[in-house]
Amino acid sequence: MNTFVISTSSFDTGNNAAVQRLISAGLQPVMNPYGRRLTEDEAAALLKNDVVGMIAGVEPLTARVIQSAKNLKVISRCGTGMDNVDLAAAKSQGITVLNTPEAPAQAVAELTLGFMLAALRRICATDREVRAGDWPRTQGGLLAAQTIGLIGLGHIGRRVARLCQAFEATVITHDPYVKQVQPGVANVSMAQLLESADVISLHTPYSPDLHHLIDAQALARMKPGAIVINTARGGLIDEDALKDALDGGRLSAAALDAFEQEPYQGPLRQYGNLILSSHVGSLAREARQRMELEAAENLLNGLINTGFIHDA
Repeated sequence: MNTFVISTSSFDTGNNAAVQRLISAGLQPVMNPYGRRLTEDEAAALLKNDVVGMIAGVEPLTARVIQSAKNLKVISRCGTGMDNVDLAAAKSQGITVLNTPEAPAQAVAELTLGFMLAALRRICATDREVRAGDWPRTQGGLLAAQTIGLIGLGHIGRRVARLCQAFEATVITHDPYVKQVQPGVANVSMAQLLESADVISLHTPYSPDLHHLIDAQALARMKPGAIVINTARGGLIDEDALKDALDGGRLSAAALDAFEQEPYQGPLRQYGNLILSSHVGSLAREARQRMELEAAENLLNGLINTGFIHDA
């Protein structure tokens, strides 16, 4: 029997019309049996010869994995990023790769704004001190008084810009691929952004060319007391350099939702002025529902377009 894999650690199949159509067309769903991100070997094992479609999470879909999936026709990413998929290998195998860039955008943008407010007003640190019996009178900063530098002005970056403008913050961006920016936003050089922004937030896909985009040199160019936020992808920030910048007092705070190795177990967990979350940017209930619906619809339409499933 032909099957399709759902590799995300959680997925509501019962309330997804596209999944039900796939089942009605004779395809059997195969769920992630581990309840976590798959390893490369686990992904390869799951994509057996009878698998024709996949709703993918963030597991490494390397050339080896893709080449071993002999009958795979469509990969539908439940999310925005495509950096975990070897797109060249997929193309060489004739596999269609789709994603859901709009569905998680608002959720990630709102988490980013939450990080900004928490870092500026030191909400997490104050919470810990009050629970410990202290009563700190900590002075924070206003978002309205900051220059926000957004690296990347795609689906998520544009929403973050609008949210920040609603707080009356100044917004600048660096995105060489955007020809026209929204009113009130200046598209500047990377050097100007690093040197001018009080809060720097990453909203760019990961690629080998952007590995450690924020490195020791970039951190050294930032304003003393700047805040760095990453709700995009691990690997964009050199975590060792970030640790050094926090140690040296170059940064006043940082917030990370993505790490080079996940689950993260590194030394940054010890820093009180660093806010950490477990790659939950898209995990707002409404956004997750939309992501799952769109991912399943993409898989269904992809299989229809390949002629594997006949449109009713």
